[in-house]
Amino acid sequence: MFKASGPHGGVTFSAAFLILMGLLLTGFVLGGGVAIALWPLLTGQPGSSLQTGLTDPSFVNPIRILQLVSTFFIFFLPALATARILDRRPLSWLGYNRLADVRVMMMALLLMALSIPVVGLLSDLNEMIPVPSNLEAVFQSMEEAYERQVKVMTRMNGWGDYIFSLLVMALGPAIFEETFFRGGLQRILHGMTGRTWSPVIITALVFSAIHFSYFGFIPRVALGIVLGLLYQFSGSLWTSIAAHFLNNAVVVTMIFIYTQRGLPPEQAMEADAPVWIGVPAVAAVVFIFIKYKSVAERSRKERMDPEDKAWEEKWLA
Repeated sequence: MFKASGPHGGVTFSAAFLILMGLLLTGFVLGGGVAIALWPLLTGQPGSSLQTGLTDPSFVNPIRILQLVSTFFIFFLPALATARILDRRPLSWLGYNRLADVRVMMMALLLMALSIPVVGLLSDLNEMIPVPSNLEAVFQSMEEAYERQVKVMTRMNGWGDYIFSLLVMALGPAIFEETFFRGGLQRILHGMTGRTWSPVIITALVFSAIHFSYFGFIPRVALGIVLGLLYQFSGSLWTSIAAHFLNNAVVVTMIFIYTQRGLPPEQAMEADAPVWIGVPAVAAVVFIFIKYKSVAERSRKERMDPEDKAWEEKWLA
């Protein structure tokens, strides 16, 4: 059994997994409680109106703020608390210990840019998978609720709203979600198994499932795998955060462009790349990932903190 480093070195990765999951559930409760408490302060409305108010366009900025705050409590704090139990340098343990060099970061962003059309095509594939009619009605209802929420949150009347949306809907979630899923869950699973692919895939499945969207499940799994490999090979959480931000920023930017042209935001959300782009995009992603693995792992060894290197050699031995 692999052991965690730091003053609590007796904690196994299996125990760390249970701690992280327990704190995730606690984060859901705390995030919801904080949202209810903040709603009257942000809107002047009673906390009991929160559920209906989340689809009210007049409360778009409070909704954005609550979304960001909730994500902080649900994802970032549980990962940070678990990392603190495992190591006296929790941010370093999560992957904030080093900035990827320029070449690695540029390759990570290129990989994400090339993955975006592939993810879009997988979304079409996901919708083609037949499901029982009763389940389809449930999934469709969930999807419509999600789209209503997104439609409200992406109301942008000018550049100020656009910049604010990038911060709240692109950057914040990228930081908080990557901290939990890649820095926390994936690293713990890697410690439990000592393998590369299974932790990445399992984390991607959880990452997609927790968004509660059947019709977006497969593309989010693919997105999660890309983000997981970026982190796995570089050891730097900044690579997956930057890539995640790029993915989110593209969506926000497309919606902004469409709405500025007087078009409904749904058109931007449903816009996909031509089918013929799929095959060359997949080939390019695979080819660049092979190069990225080599470059990122070499850079990781050269830039690794001596204490991190000694710890990694110890538990990998």
